[in-house]
Amino acid sequence: MPAIPLPLSGSCRCGRVAIRVTKAPIATSACHCRGCQKMSSSAYSLTAMVPADGFAVTRGEPVIGGLHGPDAHHFFCGHCMTWMFTRGEGMDWFVNVRPTMLDETGWFRPFMETYTSTKLAFAETGAVRSFAEFPAMDEYEGLLKQYQEWAD
Repeated sequence: MPAIPLPLSGSCRCGRVAIRVTKAPIATSACHCRGCQKMSSSAYSLTAMVPADGFAVTRGEPVIGGLHGPDAHHFFCGHCMTWMFTRGEGMDWFVNVRPTMLDETGWFRPFMETYTSTKLAFAETGAVRSFAEFPAMDEYEGLLKQYQEWAD
């Protein structure tokens, strides 16, 4: 995988909300679930799991969109409605950043793909690991280690 040119800056489609990433992701993925397909208007969504202390909104005020439930908070630009990042309830140590919001994307490759049970027949990601749904919680520690080995 190409080196990650930290820090990374980016923005929503209209530029009113800007973000900055100063720490390398702990994992990358593509999600094929129906919710991600609908929110991204695509076959899957892409994610870079960034340590929370390595992520900041540097301009604007994102709003919550997508699901408005207790488990995940999907943040969008309130003007252009671009889905920018997600914070999981009880998982405040990382932020799921949509890497396509970043100005430099050449480094990104999905390590794993989730919800292949609802994957569109033509959708290929090149991911190393695949899961019919989400990995079990007890698998994440090993997956994060595998990602670090793969990404180096």
